[in-house]
Amino acid sequence: MSCIRKAIFFCELTNNQSLLYRRLYLIHLHTSKAKDRDSKDRWLRKQSLDILIYEGVISSLFDYDYAPQSSLVENRRVWLNVSQEGQSDIELLREEELINALLVSSKSYKPVVLYQVSDKGQEVMQDLARQEKEAVNTFAHKPDSRELLKTTWDGECFWLESSGYKRRSTATDTEDVSYVSSAYIPQCLRFGGRPTMSNAHRAHESGQTGIDNIRDNDLEEIVTLNSVSMIVAEYIPFGSNQIVQLNNNVGSTERVQGGYISSVIDGDSSGTALELNPELTSVEVLDYTQTNHLNFEAEIRFREDMGVVQVETFGISMNAEGTCFYGLQLEAVMNRIKDNISLDHLSRILVDIQQDSSSIVDSVMSQYQRELLNLVFIGDAHNRNKINLIIANEITPHLTAGEFMDKGEYENEFKQVIGDTKAAFDITEQDTLIFGSQGLLCCGPTARNYESLLCAYISFNSLDLFLQNFFSRVLLHNDDLKASYQIVEKVEYDPLALTQSRNRLSTLSKDIIMLDQVLGYLDEALQMMDVPLEPPEQAGRSLYNRLELSGMRDMLVRRANDVKKNLTASQRNLDLLRERVEIESHNRNVNMSLQLEKNTRTLCSLQVANGDAVRSLKILQTIFAGVIAFDFLDRITGDWTVVDTAWMSGFVDTVIKEHTLVWFAISIVAWCLAAYLVSRRLYLANWKSRGVTTISITVNRSIDTAKLKELIQEKEKTTEERKYEGKKQLVKVTCKFLYVRVE
Repeated sequence: MSCIRKAIFFCELTNNQSLLYRRLYLIHLHTSKAKDRDSKDRWLRKQSLDILIYEGVISSLFDYDYAPQSSLVENRRVWLNVSQEGQSDIELLREEELINALLVSSKSYKPVVLYQVSDKGQEVMQDLARQEKEAVNTFAHKPDSRELLKTTWDGECFWLESSGYKRRSTATDTEDVSYVSSAYIPQCLRFGGRPTMSNAHRAHESGQTGIDNIRDNDLEEIVTLNSVSMIVAEYIPFGSNQIVQLNNNVGSTERVQGGYISSVIDGDSSGTALELNPELTSVEVLDYTQTNHLNFEAEIRFREDMGVVQVETFGISMNAEGTCFYGLQLEAVMNRIKDNISLDHLSRILVDIQQDSSSIVDSVMSQYQRELLNLVFIGDAHNRNKINLIIANEITPHLTAGEFMDKGEYENEFKQVIGDTKAAFDITEQDTLIFGSQGLLCCGPTARNYESLLCAYISFNSLDLFLQNFFSRVLLHNDDLKASYQIVEKVEYDPLALTQSRNRLSTLSKDIIMLDQVLGYLDEALQMMDVPLEPPEQAGRSLYNRLELSGMRDMLVRRANDVKKNLTASQRNLDLLRERVEIESHNRNVNMSLQLEKNTRTLCSLQVANGDAVRSLKILQTIFAGVIAFDFLDRITGDWTVVDTAWMSGFVDTVIKEHTLVWFAISIVAWCLAAYLVSRRLYLANWKSRGVTTISITVNRSIDTAKLKELIQEKEKTTEERKYEGKKQLVKVTCKFLYVRVE
């Protein structure tokens, strides 16, 4: 980058030049380019960069604001304090080609963005002042060291750590503000009943005694809203029977409706008493139909941090199609009554609404629905993401839609409450509509006239958001199937692989059944959700065209059909896996049978050899007994032998003494004869043993005990076992006869 270009670039960024330099240098510390083919590039993940920027804001390295944002971390959704201004600066650095961006896919099938300083960025880094580098180095390295701090995730929170040093990041700690709210349910969702109650008379409480625990004491307020109503919407698999059960859970059909609700399951319903946490939710039914809908007020009584005052009353509308609305009207935020509500505070209130609404709906819906949600959101249903709708009577400053989309401070403010801004339109001269990835902001004096259109839009968006999570869950299920195939392939040499495969097969079968049921609920919801009619007035038609409700519904139908194809493929893969497990199980049984047969033959051979050894031992015992007997006699008679007799002296003198070799030959012949006789005796004994046949016969039928005893007495038996069972003394006899065994 030439000096002239640098000057032009930094003249446009006079206010943020130092921050951009620091941001660029921070990325430079964590990234590098490969110097040759053997080395590798190092990139910095966007999520890690967000954590580092937040910590830099807390450490006063960056002068940014931050707000909580729902993020996915290793298949778990958490709230992260993210600086939208910092992200805007990153986009500016990308536009100026000072950093490179890399897009990869994660195991959860979500895109991951990584950054690296470009060659142009390296040139700019050369002009970075030393004091700027030192400021970043002090923050980015281990204290009193040059070891770079890296972000790690332990499943609950992020840590900044290096060798021997570890510090917990507060990026996942959401902040609270004091506020007072009333229940809010749009009239398009009401079907009679009493109106919602107002807490306007308690608006002073948040300003007099309430505080906040925001760690950034210098919030920069760019945009404020007057008379704010907020709705958080989500899709939950519902049906007519579930609505009936829901009405029973909240006591809609009872004479005295409502009461307190809790998600605690009573494991001893026949007991006397039950101890519960006092953090309960008070419910007042507004209107309902037995199988279609339920509208009720819910007053939250959860414990907050010391000094934080939150008067939180929800208006909740739940429909058989599955869309759930949680709405409230802001009466006061901190010391601001009704008007001049900051978007920084509003972003933190939205986090409260999303978290508390999950607790409320978990208390009233069935256990079956909770299981479905936990399956789709991978065991983290409580932190599931939702869609925001913000309606305000007035926005300050009042600008045109094009002026709001400035890629700067205004957009950064809107991103805190509705996510990444997509587009903005002027419905009328006074009404503005701003689209975001996580919701919709509609401001103007006539904005509330079109609640039906806005509610229909967030209904489709909530179903769209659920469908995205459902699609990712189906893909993860396919990955589990692939992993199961790998386990099955280890059956031949891993004795535990078959058991593991069967357990995984059982779990995957249960999951695929529940996913298929969820898809059925989605199809039913798309059939029930109608597109509102186009309003007759010009402003209504303009809003109707901008929302594109008809096209959105058709898109959702196509996507649901597409997911159905993936789910059908998963079911077929599961059938193939089941067949593969059965085949491996059969092969293993065959191998076990062959091995058992081989072992049996080996045992039979060992038994034969053992019998031969026993018989050899018996013959040796006989010979040794004779030797001992003769030795005993020799002890009695002393040295006397037959050689000393007169009748033997002639033979001794002529044969033994004169012809010693003749006697030696006679001795060898006697030895050979004795050995032959012993071997022949052993051979005959072994030969007879080969001819013994043992037959085992089991006859399961009634017998005459007396006649059986007579039969046994006639036979030459060696062993007999009797077992008497019952009063009739049924006899089980095991007899071993001389060549025959009968059971």
